[in-house]
Amino acid sequence: MARESESGLPIEPVYGPQALEGWDPAEKLGEPGAFPFTRGVYPSMYTGRPWTMRQYAGFGTAAESNARYRQLIAHGTTGLSVAFDLPTQMGHDSDALIAHGEVGKVGVAIDSIEDMRVLFGGIALDRVSTSMTINAPAALLLLLYQLVAEEQGVGADQLTGTIQNDVLKEYIARGTYIFPPKPSLRLIADIFRYCRAEIPKWNTISISGYHMAEAGASPAQEIAFTLADGIEYVRTAVAAGMDVDDFAPRLSFFFVARTTILEEVAKFRAARRIWARVMREEFGARNPKSLMLRFHTQTAGVQLTAQQPEVNLVRVAVQGLAAVLGGTQSLHTNSFDEAIALPTDKSARLALRTQQVLAYETDVTATVDPFAGSYVIEKMTDDLEAAAVALMDRVEELGGAVDAIEHGFQKNEIERNAYRIAQETDSGERVVVGVNRFQLDEEEPYEPLRVDPAIEARQAERLAELRAERDQPAVDAALAALKKAAEGDDNVLYPMKEALRARATVGEVCNALREVWGAYVPTDAF
Repeated sequence: MARESESGLPIEPVYGPQALEGWDPAEKLGEPGAFPFTRGVYPSMYTGRPWTMRQYAGFGTAAESNARYRQLIAHGTTGLSVAFDLPTQMGHDSDALIAHGEVGKVGVAIDSIEDMRVLFGGIALDRVSTSMTINAPAALLLLLYQLVAEEQGVGADQLTGTIQNDVLKEYIARGTYIFPPKPSLRLIADIFRYCRAEIPKWNTISISGYHMAEAGASPAQEIAFTLADGIEYVRTAVAAGMDVDDFAPRLSFFFVARTTILEEVAKFRAARRIWARVMREEFGARNPKSLMLRFHTQTAGVQLTAQQPEVNLVRVAVQGLAAVLGGTQSLHTNSFDEAIALPTDKSARLALRTQQVLAYETDVTATVDPFAGSYVIEKMTDDLEAAAVALMDRVEELGGAVDAIEHGFQKNEIERNAYRIAQETDSGERVVVGVNRFQLDEEEPYEPLRVDPAIEARQAERLAELRAERDQPAVDAALAALKKAAEGDDNVLYPMKEALRARATVGEVCNALREVWGAYVPTDAF
């Protein structure tokens, strides 16, 4: 009996040559590292070196997070990935009334350059690649990173890493937006221009499907809505006068890896093929690097369970394998206890060891695109491509990603799929080990890592000291210059950097922009 994939597409019990009848390998596959990049963005992929092993971490104070980063580097991680707390993500200082109860909880609290210095103290920024999961205030965190690097004597041309900077998906699936869509897109275009001139090796955006998937998107929805957002960003930059080949090589993407290995491998291959064609055919990109869909992957947090948490070690290993077989450029493997609380040192180390086993103890790195030519993988890749393109066409019919967001289209589609998944889990049709089958009568006790609630008071004290010691007239002048740039057409990152250098806080800078651009208030379209 045939099964359905996570995207609702049929999976046949047996696949043979008839599944690929009329299928042209030259058109569909090509060679690794060449258009349409189905087989990977680089000719050698992992046969030369493995993917970048990033571990997403950040909690409490900058000092606590710095200690975790140093441990991860000592254990062999090859890239840092910073998690910020909710106040930071939404442009509020730790002592703001709205921040109460959330300081340091889901990530590290960063209020000013003082915190950023501590966060990266003792870490050579010219020798580590850093990804920062930050969106609406992404420009601020990037500039703080650059300022700290300058203090270390590291030139901006030596900095490598990524800011997520994908605000469109915040309106769709996550909610940590600050400004309305139009000024948010203007800010992203300013970041593109600034990085091209000042930080040339930096990946200026990581267009994210991960959070859509965590909200319930199917694999087809995940790549369709992510690539539609990517198209909107490219159009914005081109409309601002930039040549596509000047910024497109620094675009990157961020996807989830679920336990459904075959569909996930097919998803990654289909996404690469769609993006290559869009960039060549719609935007006329000439640089091969502009056609490459390079992406980071994180294993599926939404699939982790608080019940029998050690079973999550198995899930994460399977998900990580799917990402590797699909050709990811970097990978974060979740810790097994994340469904309960922040990861402990031991669980974070085990998550990294999972990647190291995949890289050094298996043979999946010995050859490029191991599943190429598989009847099932190639058919699923074609099916996912067709399903994703159909959804992208519907977005276009609504006027593009921003107009579709304002119609509530993507959010509505994702919520419908999330409801279907919940119904299947509740009925037992979808098996979740330890939750609706193979349960234990009594769960074993587990002691999670807890964030000290006193962090909020300590951050408030640091802010009070900073405001008392700094040159307030210089801060006021810098914020006024920022507002003037925001009112006009000048690139806001240059006055923003000077304001942060003068020790303006994250909240103060964001509030200055709120005064000019306003704050986004969602409306229910359905």
